Amino acid sequence: MTRTTKAPAVDPGALTVRPLDAATWPAYAALMERHNGVFGGCWCTYFHTMAAEKTYDADSNRDLKERLVRTGRAHAALVLDGAEAVAWCQYGPPSELPNIYHRKEYEETSEREPDWRITCLFVDKRYRRSGVSAVAVQGVLDLVAAAGGGVVEAYPHDNEGTKVSVLYSGTRALFERAGFTYDRPKGTRNCVMSRTVPPAR
Repeated sequence: MTRTTKAPAVDPGALTVRPLDAATWPAYAALMERHNGVFGGCWCTYFHTMAAEKTYDADSNRDLKERLVRTGRAHAALVLDGAEAVAWCQYGPPSELPNIYHRKEYEETSEREPDWRITCLFVDKRYRRSGVSAVAVQGVLDLVAAAGGGVVEAYPHDNEGTKVSVLYSGTRALFERAGFTYDRPKGTRNCVMSRTVPPAR
């Protein structure tokens, strides 16, 4: 059942971030189910390698995503308000997430692959415009640092300083605030941004 109640005033500092794994799968799944599998039942599988298994049927993609999570082939920073997941930011190495938009153009203009890429960012509709996206992005950076660091790329919408609503990729301004540097354009009004994350001490 889709919840329609509004969230209380959000204090981003009170939110926690955990990696998406077998232990947090139920909370992630509940968030996805509240939003009908997201984007027509994708379940955040679009950018993965398993093209032959993707159906855009919510049940099939749910099963695929769960298999990937439980076998360590899907990564995300999961933002929780108490025990409830309210956002996630998907990341992983390029081998795990090769299916980026404008891939041909990207590869023609790329000098090297990053160690990690961020491909998807989603916030529960009750928590939008409250700073939760920034918490999710920072969660990815912290998890990357814990995994040894490296170059992280993101492919946000280049909003050119204007306010826009972007459901899955975030905006250039969001990633600039997180310390990312603009690299080059990609597609129509998207761009490549990067940041080098040192390993956690």
